[in-house]
Amino acid sequence: APTGHHYRTRLTHTLEVSQIPRTIAKVLRLHEELTEAIALGHDLAHTPFRHAGERVIDSLMPGGFNHYEQSLRIVDTLENDGRGHNHRWEVRDGIAKHSKGKSGAPVGMAPALRASTIEGQIMRVADLIAYVNHDIDDATRAGLIKADDLPQDLVEALGTSSSARIGRLVRDVVSQTLEGGLTEIRMSKTVLDAVLGLRTFLFDAVYENTIATSEFRKATDILTGLWEKLRERPGEYLEARTIEQEGLDAALRDFIAGMTDRFAVRLFEQLFIPKPWTE
Repeated sequence: APTGHHYRTRLTHTLEVSQIPRTIAKVLRLHEELTEAIALGHDLAHTPFRHAGERVIDSLMPGGFNHYEQSLRIVDTLENDGRGHNHRWEVRDGIAKHSKGKSGAPVGMAPALRASTIEGQIMRVADLIAYVNHDIDDATRAGLIKADDLPQDLVEALGTSSSARIGRLVRDVVSQTLEGGLTEIRMSKTVLDAVLGLRTFLFDAVYENTIATSEFRKATDILTGLWEKLRERPGEYLEARTIEQEGLDAALRDFIAGMTDRFAVRLFEQLFIPKPWTE
């Protein structure tokens, strides 16, 4: 049955991401603990195989799926042996409104679409800063792109290294937000356009290239297979209380969305790959 340990496997990465919003909050003299609480909770529900997994579960789950709603479900309902945690509304609001999607900007949205607190608004910006830089580093190490492939005008605007880009982006957020009187989190047009340009480049060159599409098909096969097999054998793996109170689909969603990549692959092998009778 799904328990907190599934979600805590993501904490190593989340702790790293939380350093950026906490730094911004500290310089702006905002509520650092609130900012960090939102940062630690914002991506608890990132699925196995990241965005590919989210799309698969969204297609399988009646009513759809998104990771920020599931993150809120984890802290409200699934953690603490099904009792959830009694977080302040400011934390829950920040978790629920941190996501941007492929084309969404992290600043400048209508008040109804952004977090109600400045601390919550920091997370949208920090999330974009962290993931753009991490994904450039990961794609370079994986050989999907070379440093020279990055658009040079964007590199010149933001910096040639991950640390330089993070520093440039954080300084811009701080200076622009102070200049605006701390009414909302802001970025300059030049820096915002550059980081959104890098994200668009990554979607085209990394997330949606031929290799990524092939890997998405593999992730689809694994998660679809698990969804169907676990539906046949719910008593062995799924939370009985969730099945009784919310139905089989909700229990499937919670269990599969809480997996890491390795857990999903191992379970798929266990359920689908026959073991040799002799060594």
